[in-house]
Amino acid sequence: MRLDRAVAARGLARSRTHAHELITAGLVLVSGEPVTKPSADVADDADISLADGAAAHYVSRAALKLVGALDACEPLGLVVSGRDCLDAGASTGGFTQVLLERGARHVLAVDVGHDQLAPVVVADPRVTSREGVNVKDLTTSSEGAGVSLVVADLSFISLTHVIDPLVAFAADDADLLLMVKPQFEVGRARLGSGGVVRDARDRADAVARVVAHMRAAGLGIHSIERSTVPGPAGNVEFFVWGSGSWQARGAGAPPVLDDDQIAHRIDVAVGGAR
Repeated sequence: MRLDRAVAARGLARSRTHAHELITAGLVLVSGEPVTKPSADVADDADISLADGAAAHYVSRAALKLVGALDACEPLGLVVSGRDCLDAGASTGGFTQVLLERGARHVLAVDVGHDQLAPVVVADPRVTSREGVNVKDLTTSSEGAGVSLVVADLSFISLTHVIDPLVAFAADDADLLLMVKPQFEVGRARLGSGGVVRDARDRADAVARVVAHMRAAGLGIHSIERSTVPGPAGNVEFFVWGSGSWQARGAGAPPVLDDDQIAHRIDVAVGGAR
């Protein structure tokens, strides 16, 4: 039997699509060893399990990316609990689920698509879904404006085109935790086979470009983290955490990185190829 069929049949995933995501992320173990090929043949009585962190209740693998980013940033001072949040590019709602689990008061889930948000997410009274909305069109007068935390998982668009609208939509002192996907930042000429950014220098340039736009929009940068879960086809992705009105924050506020610290954090996140 194919591994993805076996994982779904045993209830370790909600569907074959979900099973495929878990497998390609290296989160499915056969006899204790990760197998990353969904079509791999396994015996009917094979020992199949999920790796730690592969919580099957999440509606998408993307949720695990935000879990990793928050685990890195919350000890540095990023707070989710009690906040009104924007999930930009919500898709099926994996990021929204994680925010709710971390105590968010309300999540506005925005996506340009329709009928993507999973029923279990839509049914939560703390969630407001806005479908068919391009985040580039968000303004200070848009419904739900003034959120204090923004998370973003956007595809087929550079973050440099949406940072200003996101900053305008959020409260002046909001935190923004944005996922950088180099494959949508570097341009087609620097994509390898399968749409993968393989050169670490290109990955570093993608992160640096997003960081520069965030700073130009008035955000202080607090952290730059490598995603603990790879993107499609193995693309390495990153999270950048910044906040507004950082100059006015008092003692105990998360420290803001200077130029040298930013360069170092990019080095560390990318792997020293800068």
